Amino acid sequence: MAEILLRAITHSYDVARGRRDRAASSAYALRDIDLRWRDGGAYALLGPSGCGKTTLLNLMSGLLRPTAGRVLFGDRDVTELDPRQRNIAQVFQFPVIYDAFTVFENLAFPLRNRGVKGRELEARVGRIAELLELADVLRQRAAELSPDQKQIVSLGRGLVRDDVAAILFDEPLTVIDPHRKWTLRRRLREIHRQFRHTLIYVTHDQTEALTFADEVVVMHEGRVLQQATPEVLFADPAHTYVGYFIGSPGMNVLPCDVDGDSAVIAGQRVPLPEDLAGRAAGRTGKLELGIRPEHLVLGPPAGGVPATVSFVEDHGRFRIVAARLGEHLIKIRLEGDAPVTGGDACRVGLLPERIRLYEDGRSLS
Repeated sequence: MAEILLRAITHSYDVARGRRDRAASSAYALRDIDLRWRDGGAYALLGPSGCGKTTLLNLMSGLLRPTAGRVLFGDRDVTELDPRQRNIAQVFQFPVIYDAFTVFENLAFPLRNRGVKGRELEARVGRIAELLELADVLRQRAAELSPDQKQIVSLGRGLVRDDVAAILFDEPLTVIDPHRKWTLRRRLREIHRQFRHTLIYVTHDQTEALTFADEVVVMHEGRVLQQATPEVLFADPAHTYVGYFIGSPGMNVLPCDVDGDSAVIAGQRVPLPEDLAGRAAGRTGKLELGIRPEHLVLGPPAGGVPATVSFVEDHGRFRIVAARLGEHLIKIRLEGDAPVTGGDACRVGLLPERIRLYEDGRSLS
């Protein structure tokens, strides 16, 4: 195993297909990616469909060659090496197993290819089968399994080796039922803690990413916007898109001006922390204020800005109140059972220490 480094990675499918005449106008799948994956870490690539997650994963595994940039495993440049030479295990979105083989034979296949045999082979297969709850079906033919069982076997084939540089997962739980997804995420975390493989997990589901990974890489339109722990992504998003994408509902992002020690939104003044107001002074780009629904207070006895309740969503343990501030709709996460109905006039308080300011989408905090 080794640290994985991506250096100035850019990729265009037009260039890869030899259509260089279209390279200047084609949409690049990836642009200027620099990432570091520490040996033994658990990471997630998170973003919407089409943002470049799978392309990036395939560049790491060797299924694709980048248009520009380098892929390093430690000090070794592997950019031009094929997947076998990189010693990578990859688990795809849909099962890749042999239906004619038993579950045991499927799990043993990657080990036999590398000369593992006898008791060592049986011990490794048995260990993974226990962790993934496959021990009772080891002697069944894969063709007899349900679709989610087949995908779990596919996961096991990726996890059974202990000599890999990294294990790459491309939306591996798509065909798994919701309850079993929760169990498998927990199992993957247990396997990671036990064996310390480098795990990189692609998903568009923020719950999967935030519960699986030590660090999450948020991608959008072929670029990396932020790599951080789940806690940092929530508390201090580096880009408005990260704030919007992480959280349910996401961060409120409101156009604003800064006047002295206050942000001005729809004609209303919102006090800012002194250091934040200082960083915004003199900025010429588009300014926006970001604050999460959890950090808004509805109906403080004094202060706050006037708003009107548009609608209320009941989520059982809490409610989401949507209120209109001028022409902007903001969402407030409301605990407790205070009566709130659409059309109510209210005041909304913004916790100053939780306010973030952005210029042209990038954080000033």
